[in-house]
Amino acid sequence: MRLGGFVIHGNSADTLDRCLAGIAAVADACVAVDSRSTDGSADLARARGFRRVDLAWRGYGAARAAAVEALEGCTHVFFLDSDEWLEPEAIAAIRAWKATGGGTVPYHGLVRRDWADLDGHRFLFRTEHHVRLIRREAARWDATMIVHEALPPAPTVQLPIHVEHRFATSVEAMRSKVDRYALLWALRYRAEGARRKTPAVQKWVHAVRHAAFKGAIARGGADGWRLAEAVGHYHGRKYALLRELDRGAYPELVRAYAEGRLEDLYRMLPV
Repeated sequence: MRLGGFVIHGNSADTLDRCLAGIAAVADACVAVDSRSTDGSADLARARGFRRVDLAWRGYGAARAAAVEALEGCTHVFFLDSDEWLEPEAIAAIRAWKATGGGTVPYHGLVRRDWADLDGHRFLFRTEHHVRLIRREAARWDATMIVHEALPPAPTVQLPIHVEHRFATSVEAMRSKVDRYALLWALRYRAEGARRKTPAVQKWVHAVRHAAFKGAIARGGADGWRLAEAVGHYHGRKYALLRELDRGAYPELVRAYAEGRLEDLYRMLPV
């Protein structure tokens, strides 16, 4: 087995170094896809021995595809987002998995722990399974994937290995961020013919699911509820924006996505 590791980053200097350290500890070749950072992030990656791939931002699919291409010769790939990291026990577990050869299963999922730190109140908001160890020939991202989206369905083995994630430091910042993601999601899935759902229902179903069934209130109290409501807002906003697009909203963005002008699309997104 030869494991290639990668991260996509922009101006991420405040979180990037511990992310790079985890990737470097488990991977045989390391790539940092740099979306034109200006804050010294590129120097951090260079100091860790990462190969830099300079790429204007066109979305997660294009960036991940570029990383996989740069890791030619690897049998498997592993990635972290720039605000994620590995604790020592996770590094040891991935090394042990590597020693098995990885098998022929296309995907292996890890457990991501989403941590909130709201005005000094730190708590585990939720845990989710995410595919992060992938046979290279199955790592088929493409430029149409403009938001954080899963790869096509394929056989997956779940591993009890944790990825840590700095999920939120501000509820207000979270709401602003997810509004942009919701618009990107709506543009993509309108083109894909997504089924329309009732925005208010989606909002409260997801808010209650995270607050009660995933335990955000039990672990975070009122802050857990506020953050769960922000996540619910994202799911409701996606479908509200689908309705707006159906009525002709954001025609320039719709055209840019349809024509593959993704750099233009990101430049035109509302702030």
